[in-house]
Amino acid sequence: MPVKSASAHWEGSLKEGKGTISMESGAFDAQPYGFNTRFEDKPGTNPEEIVAAAHASCFSMALSMVLGEAGMTADSIDTECAVTLEQKDGGFTVTGSHLKVRVAVPGAEDDKVREACETAKANCPISKLLNAEITMDATIV
Repeated sequence: MPVKSASAHWEGSLKEGKGTISMESGAFDAQPYGFNTRFEDKPGTNPEEIVAAAHASCFSMALSMVLGEAGMTADSIDTECAVTLEQKDGGFTVTGSHLKVRVAVPGAEDDKVREACETAKANCPISKLLNAEITMDATIV
């Protein structure tokens, strides 16, 4: 299976500093991020937005697969994801990821489509990632 990568570069302090995010695919190339894009709605991206995009897109693909395995094909799947960042215990924590899906499956029973949605939510790789072990290699320069 392929390994996908992205990178982040940061310079400076938390509030005055700035950084860029790049993706191996080139979809993002040196996109700006910083305290102001994360907490002050300035132009640029932030980690929570990127996680939300990953979760929405992963869920949509997983739902397409689950529907297909059940003999159904969606005309459309539109998924929004809202990732919540909250201040807790003296720091910040991502406390949730809420998926809002609108799916059109002609001729399908509503309960079968809802069941497929629940299966996709529980089993899409990004849903699983949100409970994953985190590993790290650190080099001090």
